[in-house]
Amino acid sequence: MNPILFVFIGSFLALSFCGYLIRWIFKQPQGSEKMKTISRYIFKGARGYLNQQYKIVGIFFAVVFCILLWMAWKGFLVMFVPVAFVTGGIFSGFCGWLGMYVATNSNARTAHAASLSLNKGLRVAISAGTVMGLVVVGLGLLEMATWFMILKWWYAHHPLPQGSDLLTAITSTMLCFGMGASSYALFARLGGGIYTKAADVGADLVGKVEAGIPEDDPRNPAVIADLVGDNVGDVAGMGADLYESYVDSIVATMALAAAAGLGMKGVITPLLMAACGVVASLIGYFFIQTKENANQKALLKALRKGVWTASAFVIAFSYLIVKYVLGAEYMGVFASVVIGLLAGVLIGQFTEFFTSAGYKPTRNLSNTAKTGPATIIIEGIALGMLSPVGAVMVVGAAILASFAANGGFTNFDTGLYGVGISAVGMLSTLGITLATDAYGPVADNAGGIAEMSNLPASVRQRTDQLDSLGNTTAATGKGFAIGSAALTALALIVAYKEHVANEAVRLGININMNLSLLDPNVLVGVFIGAMMPFVFCALSLKAVGKAAGSIIEEVRRQFREIKGLLKGEAEADYTTCVGLTTKAAQREMILPSLLAIIAPIITGLLLGVRGEVGLLVGSLSAGFVLAVFMANSGGAWDNAKKYIEEGNLGGKGSEAHKAAVTGDTVGDPFKDTAGPSLNILLKLMSMVSIVFSGLIITYSLFK
Repeated sequence: MNPILFVFIGSFLALSFCGYLIRWIFKQPQGSEKMKTISRYIFKGARGYLNQQYKIVGIFFAVVFCILLWMAWKGFLVMFVPVAFVTGGIFSGFCGWLGMYVATNSNARTAHAASLSLNKGLRVAISAGTVMGLVVVGLGLLEMATWFMILKWWYAHHPLPQGSDLLTAITSTMLCFGMGASSYALFARLGGGIYTKAADVGADLVGKVEAGIPEDDPRNPAVIADLVGDNVGDVAGMGADLYESYVDSIVATMALAAAAGLGMKGVITPLLMAACGVVASLIGYFFIQTKENANQKALLKALRKGVWTASAFVIAFSYLIVKYVLGAEYMGVFASVVIGLLAGVLIGQFTEFFTSAGYKPTRNLSNTAKTGPATIIIEGIALGMLSPVGAVMVVGAAILASFAANGGFTNFDTGLYGVGISAVGMLSTLGITLATDAYGPVADNAGGIAEMSNLPASVRQRTDQLDSLGNTTAATGKGFAIGSAALTALALIVAYKEHVANEAVRLGININMNLSLLDPNVLVGVFIGAMMPFVFCALSLKAVGKAAGSIIEEVRRQFREIKGLLKGEAEADYTTCVGLTTKAAQREMILPSLLAIIAPIITGLLLGVRGEVGLLVGSLSAGFVLAVFMANSGGAWDNAKKYIEEGNLGGKGSEAHKAAVTGDTVGDPFKDTAGPSLNILLKLMSMVSIVFSGLIITYSLFK
């Protein structure tokens, strides 16, 4: 039996179970008419945002498609790349759209289920998150397996590129496909992040601090925009982000297998492991159950039980794949899978340590709120700067251990293949790890609907428990996404080097691939690459500030001009706030996104492929550390505020609480806009470098 059929089966299982879950979710009652109305507001706002985003992204894709078509006509690319660029963007965009559609139709159902029991609320929310997780892996496997079969047939019946064998031709071509997914993911993650944080900052500063009204209060005009933002940023954006991580890591590892001479078995192994990860995730889903009146630790244990069960099955399946596909002499590959899974768990633990109010760093951060906003901001920045130590050590150890386990110190290429496999291992349980992350916005929306619909306090208490758990899983999920991005970006850099060598042979151009750090081209490239994440983050944060400013002014205007609004005697104009946020987010996301695409092309043309490698290494080194710093600072500020809201240090309304709200407001764009978008920046720059390598080799100033 052709092994690729198992990959199609894995895709079919994931997508079929998605269909089953969607039908089950939509059969659950939505509650009162008011709950349905609020849910419709959120759905329409999210749909309007995505429709506007598709228009802008559609123009971008049309322009880039024409450029790639011209490059293919000139011989810089194979003819499949322009088409695959579009399919990658479509698949990535569909993942985000379907996740958003299900999430916005699950929020009222989760609130109603939570009115019956905590476990029922958890089951609806986690089912909505599972749809997001499984559609990502299902469509990812479908796209990769389909293109693999098309290219295998094509190259078997047509002349191979000069200097390439069949597998090198297939994998080298497939490397170019991720650019479409990465491009859409950056627009989705960055635009969604700008939207959600602009709305959040506007709602918090004017509502909580200035007007003194509770969170999710219907009197706040920005409350619906805030709830919409949870979906477009943390569901649609996250889904597109991890779709491209998933695809990029597998394709890069397939290319490394071809370069290491491991044959068809080595190339197909990452796909088979990913397919088995689907089965493992499905099994893990059924282990997520909790009891009524469960505390936070019990809820977290329920989610972790599902993830750990899936991880155990991945380990078992991977052992069988390596033994019966690659052979017993390649057990180092199996070790790499275990190393990748373990690294993901450890990064999550370090993230939780630095961001959870259950540990000393965030407790100490809360205490600094007693002396005002300045001290909590200073302490939060210091905490974030310290927090990358653990993640860097874990990723570094995973790279060395995977490299050594596959004999890298005697056979360099197989060692690099092991590093790629560790990234695949880390992402193999994505079906369920993304589910535990994407469920958070559903629970958050459910809490807002419960508050705005005046449901009993016990319902809001249950949804707050689910939401608090979602904050923990979101923080660890961000650490997981950053760690997997680092390993994937490293695999892409190595694959880029191999791809450039093949392209140079195909084009008949001699190039110098001496990558010594003392080479001025490499060194200058490193400096430019290290600068890029900071420029990107600066533009992203300024974008949130500009967008938030317009929302703040609009909320103040409504409080001032709509008579009786603050007394609850009039209804806020939610639509205007949603429209303002949408336009601002779409406008402000363009410059940072284009920078990520243009910078690698200009650097390559000026400094050649050696400078390009320096750019990718510099951006990975600085971007990885900066992403951890921003995610953990933002997460710690968020949980420090929640710790005070639980009644500590004076509770809600105290001076410490006001200072903590300011810290959380600063941290929001750190953890939900700039930080997560950096993951995509690192991979997109590699993908752009790969796709435009033929052009750069031909026209660069340095060969």
